[in-house]
Formats: sequence, structure tokens, C-alpha cells
Amino acid sequence: MKSGKRRGGPTLKKSQDEGYEIAFIDESAFYLLPAVVRTYAPCGLTPVLSAPLSYDHLSVISAITLSGKLYFDLQKDAYTGEDVVRFLKSLRHKSGKRLLVIWDGARIHTGQAVKAYLSAGAARYYHLERLPAYAPELNPDEGVWNHLKRVELGNVCCANLKELADFVKAGFARLRRKPQALLGCLKQVPYVV
Repeated sequence: MKSGKRRGGPTLKKSQDEGYEIAFIDESAFYLLPAVVRTYAPCGLTPVLSAPLSYDHLSVISAITLSGKLYFDLQKDAYTGEDVVRFLKSLRHKSGKRLLVIWDGARIHTGQAVKAYLSAGAARYYHLERLPAYAPELNPDEGVWNHLKRVELGNVCCANLKELADFVKAGFARLRRKPQALLGCLKQVPYVV
């Protein structure tokens, strides 16, 4: 995917020229247990984080586009193929363009729900490209997760999933207002810029 065609698919430049919005999509989870990161504190006063000992979490899916736009959705349950189709529909509606979707090979991306959606006529709006296996460094959306978990939500303790959802939404809102951070997520991938 560096230059030229990959498996017969369009290049990034060609896709942009043809009016595609290029979107990198990935899923992650946010837990009630806080992401502990280094912080500043007065000497001798170690900060203490109080959080419920629970593995309850929110499932989150997001897309970052080459134009620097960030879209997301969250829910309490794990994502299914039907949820991915719903996100693709929402993404296309918000962008108003055909989409070149670049994502990993998760089962929910290649499952029956996505195939049925594409074969029902949606294929004219989407071109799907799969990243190589075990290559998170090729997806700029991984940088979004890193920034959210380590910067926006670092050391954040929540009592319940509703409070966590509010913090995650606020973290996405702050990140959307940081174009340099989003550009940094895109630039860390060698074939994008």
C-alpha cells in the first residue's frame, strides 16, 4: 500500500482524486480501571487513584480520515457485524462521500453482516482494504486510542459506565479540537503522508 496498487485496489492518491473519503477504522475498549500514567505531584505526596475493581468496559469504534476528521460510536456491549454496518452507514452519511475504508481483519469486518450489506447495493459507496495481520503500526486510529487513553483519560477514575461514557465523549471532543494531534496520528504511519 506504500505506492502503486495493492491487490488491485486503488492507491490513496487515486482514491482521493476519485472523490473517496479515506477512513481508517478500529475498535477499542475503555475500562473502569484507570489508565495509570505519570503525573506531577508535590515531592513526597504520591497520588492515589481510587477506582472500583471491575473489568466493566465500553466498546468504542472510531474512524480517522485523511482530512483530519474524527468519528466515533460507543456502546456497552461488544461490537458485532451489524454494529459495524450501522457505523459504516453513519460514517457515509456524515461524510457525504464514497469511502475507502482501511481496517484490520477482525471477524466483525469480514462477517456475514458486512458482506450482506455490501451485496445489497452498498458496495458502490465503499471500497474496503484490509491491513496486514498483526500490524497495528499501519493504522493511524491506533494513535487516536493511545492519545485518548494516555493523555485525555490518563488517571481518570469513574464510578460507573455512564460516567466513563461521558469522559470518553469529552475526550473525543477535546481531541477533535486538536488538529495537530490528529495530524500526528496520521503522520506516524509511513504510507499516509
